[in-house]
Amino acid sequence: MTDNVIKINGTDHDVDTMSDEQKHIINQIKVCQAKANSLKAELQIFEVSLQGFTNALIKSVEPEEVKETVAN
Repeated sequence: MTDNVIKINGTDHDVDTMSDEQKHIINQIKVCQAKANSLKAELQIFEVSLQGFTNALIKSVEPEEVKETVAN
């Protein structure tokens, strides 16, 4: 989508000539796209955090000999 023209099913449509309802739907699509992108970024943060916490738990339950071998 550019500012005034969007492509739908391979056809360019001038947003300025669309109805108020169509313009509202376009705005809702933009809001949904922005929220989806934000949630994807947030999910990535939580996935990295989850992996870090999982690794910390695994390390915390290892026998001392394994911890010392890994450290050296």
